[in-house]
Amino acid sequence: MPAYPSSGIPAYVKAHATGCWAEIIFRALSSRVARRWKFISFRGKEKGEWRGVVDLIAIRKNTRQPPGEILKRGDLFDIVLIQIKGGSARSPTEQDCRRLREVAKVYRASAIVQFQWRKAESSKFLILDRKLKWHPTTSQALFE
Repeated sequence: MPAYPSSGIPAYVKAHATGCWAEIIFRALSSRVARRWKFISFRGKEKGEWRGVVDLIAIRKNTRQPPGEILKRGDLFDIVLIQIKGGSARSPTEQDCRRLREVAKVYRASAIVQFQWRKAESSKFLILDRKLKWHPTTSQALFE
């Protein structure tokens, strides 16, 4: 039998569960205000973390009149890139933030969001600015 910490649960099992719960809490808090948005998760095998810097995307139809004559109302989408951090997960490095900014450029995402959740302590939404700094925001401000 493997030697586990005093709690009896290996750290990787705790990290997996915390990540799953962080996503569940994010969806619950966001769906209260994000009525037209759809959330797409990029979890890997057995709902574990997967490669890449983006964990979820939020997408909705953009119903504004697009520029030009070819596209019609409802042809385009609004996209928000989301990174989930649960428990004691480390903050994104400057390189991670640069990668997020580059992905946002490729897909023309309107925002880059980080959701942090610490069980029985806190949950918060942060938005990445152009200078690669995180600023607090709310789900309502993001998904109105």
